[in-house]
Amino acid sequence: MRWFWIDRVTYLEKGKKSRAIKNVSLAEEHLHDHFPGWPVMPQALMIEGMAQTGGILAGSVSNFTENIVLAKVSKASFHRHVHPGDQMVFESELVDSGPNGYRAETRITVDGVLTAESSMMFAAVPGISGETAFVFKDNLMALLRECPGFDRSTNGFSQ
Repeated sequence: MRWFWIDRVTYLEKGKKSRAIKNVSLAEEHLHDHFPGWPVMPQALMIEGMAQTGGILAGSVSNFTENIVLAKVSKASFHRHVHPGDQMVFESELVDSGPNGYRAETRITVDGVLTAESSMMFAAVPGISGETAFVFKDNLMALLRECPGFDRSTNGFSQ
């Protein structure tokens, strides 16, 4: 299954920083089972949101012509629970990049309070390049068109 875990990209500085949001709602089926009577956002899905925000940032370096995949979560720390009604703000900063991959520091805040943080490695998958390279590119571009700074004429971000 392929899906976007973030609702909207709100900021993207090509190859440097990105920000996205996710509104947590009881309409999400997984919250009814995790945990019955006390719904809590699963930490694995919080990591997925950080990975998607960081992966979009890594993909911006090549204007989304490389296929970027999560290669490693070096560390992940969780500081508080996330519940329905919360809005998670995902932030990612690219701290290292090379010909085959990227390292990003990511974090989640809720109401300005640090909720989770991680360090992630992303790999550029060799042998796949060009217009159709980035994972679910059409849906990604539709999501990015709403982000301030997106240039529709180049399907990318300036800089």
